Amino acid sequence: MTTLKVTVPASSANLGPGFDALGLALALHDVVEVGVTDAGLKVEVFDAGAGGVDDVPTDETHLVVRALRRACEHLGVPAPGLHLRCFNKIPHARGLGSSAAAVVSGIAAGYALAGRPLDGAAVQLAAEFEGHADNAAASLLGGFVLAWCDNGRFHAERLTPHPSIRPVVAVPAIKSSTAATRGLLPVEVPHADAAFSAGRAALAVHALTSDPSLLLPATEDRLHQHYRAPAYPATGRLVRDLRAAGIAAAVSGAGPTVLALTIDGIIPASVDVDGFVVVELPVDQTGVQVTGR
Repeated sequence: MTTLKVTVPASSANLGPGFDALGLALALHDVVEVGVTDAGLKVEVFDAGAGGVDDVPTDETHLVVRALRRACEHLGVPAPGLHLRCFNKIPHARGLGSSAAAVVSGIAAGYALAGRPLDGAAVQLAAEFEGHADNAAASLLGGFVLAWCDNGRFHAERLTPHPSIRPVVAVPAIKSSTAATRGLLPVEVPHADAAFSAGRAALAVHALTSDPSLLLPATEDRLHQHYRAPAYPATGRLVRDLRAAGIAAAVSGAGPTVLALTIDGIIPASVDVDGFVVVELPVDQTGVQVTGR
């Protein structure tokens, strides 16, 4: 009987101007226990803090199952019968990479069952599920990642964030979806806005790795956040209030969670966070981990 335990971190993507390119792994983890059986599939889903998982499928359409099967196909090994126990802590549909974490769990489990270490192809396999690699690469590699795509091939590089950065997330009760908020984005943006965001994304890499004093200007965005703002007014208000208080804040991924990159782990008392659950989440430096026999 093969039993694996897969632990995978949440992630925050974009970090302001780095749309579909920058990601940060956060120390909030889903855990998947993978058992190999003689045949068939059994999926059990437990809400360990994700805020409701009643809509999660328990058949072959479950993301972990789909990703595991895809990894087995890629590695040329038979897809086994499975018994999965999924303990979900990452809030669903909140912009903290829950779907990417599920995919990464499945990919990592598939590699482990095949007796293979994770490699560069794992980023490709994971990114194919969502069409961008920022969240998936962060959950795979940990730390701070740069992701890009060349002619359908996804790539990512891991960098070490500055040790003084202490991320804080503010999670609202409302949900959102990448598909819905992406639909609010225009087909074209003004050249000035594109140039602005390119410069700030480059600055964000420097600020996140070398000089956190520049995080406030480095997280300013003109490419996507204001277009998505009507979908979650409270999120936009909180981002504005935090930035006015000198805190480098941005919408986490597709929202509606707010990410604040602080150096003390504290949101100023003057900022109204009513309607949000605020928690400090350290950077996860290791990425997905697989243990077991």
